[in-house]
Amino acid sequence: MLLVFPYHSGNNQIPNPYYRSVPQGQYYNPYSESGWFGWHYPIESEGSFRHSQRLTFVLVHGSWADAHFWDGVAAVLRSQGNIVYTPEYAGHGTDPNKNVTHAMITKSVVDYIRHLNLFDFILVGHSFGGTVIQKVAEQVPDRIKRLVFWDAFVLKDGESVVDELPSQTRNGFEQLRAMSNDDTIMLPFDLFRVLFVNTATTEDAKLFYTSVAPEPAKPLFEKLDLKTFYALQTPKSYVYFYQDNVLPQGEGYGWNPHMSIRLGLFRLIVGDGDHFTDTRTRPAYLAQKIYDASRD
Repeated sequence: MLLVFPYHSGNNQIPNPYYRSVPQGQYYNPYSESGWFGWHYPIESEGSFRHSQRLTFVLVHGSWADAHFWDGVAAVLRSQGNIVYTPEYAGHGTDPNKNVTHAMITKSVVDYIRHLNLFDFILVGHSFGGTVIQKVAEQVPDRIKRLVFWDAFVLKDGESVVDELPSQTRNGFEQLRAMSNDDTIMLPFDLFRVLFVNTATTEDAKLFYTSVAPEPAKPLFEKLDLKTFYALQTPKSYVYFYQDNVLPQGEGYGWNPHMSIRLGLFRLIVGDGDHFTDTRTRPAYLAQKIYDASRD
C-alpha cells in the first residue's frame, strides 16, 4: 500500500493484460511488422454531429494509453468526412521497449507525419500528449493548421510533467517507479478509478483498466526546453472537461485556466466529462468538442 495516496489499492483482482487483444480503429504503428491495422468501431447515435468544413486530424494520446484510445472518436470524425490519423509513439502500444525518452516519443510522431507527408492538419494532444504536441510543433510548424489541447499539459519552458503534480502524487509516482523492474509506473486500480474515470460506472472503469499498461517513467520526469514552442504563432485551442479529476481543481493546479492560459490567445471549448470515460461512452460528444475547437 502506498501511504502517500489518499486511496487504498485494495485486493485488486481485475485482469490486466497490458495490451488489448481486440484493437479498433485504424492507425499506422511503426513498431509493428506490417505497420497498418484495419478495424471497425461502432458509432453510437448521440444527437447530430455538426460540421461545415472537413478537416484532417492527428490525434496524440497520453500516458497509460495507446493509439486505440482514440478509436471511437476517430470513427465518428471519419463518418463525417474528416480524415483522422492516430499515431502510436515509442514505448507504447506494441513497442516492447519501455526505456524511452521524451525526444524518442516526439520523434515517433514527427516521423509519422513526415512519412505520410501530412500538411494542414489539426494536431490534438490529450494529457501527457500535450507535451508531445508542444515538441512536435517545434519541429514541423509549417505543417500544422491548429494545435488542440484536451485536458492536456501545457508545460512552461524548463518544466517536466511531474513539476505540475501535487507533491503527494509526485511522491507516489516515485514510489511506483522504484517498485518496477523496468522503470515504469503502473497505476493501482483504485487510483486510476478516482482520477481518470471518476464519472464511469464500476463496470466501465474495470473495462477501461484492462487496457492500461505500465507507463515509461523517464519522460514524465524530463524537463523540456520549450523556448521554440512559445515563439510559434500557430493557432491554439483548449478543450476543458470540468469533471476531469486528474489534477486538483484548486489554485495553482488544474487544466483550465492554470494550463490553458499559457497558450496566450486561444479558443476555449468546455465539456462535462472526465479524463478517459467519454472516449468510450460518448465518442460523438467528445468528437464534437474537438471539432468545435478545430474548425475555422
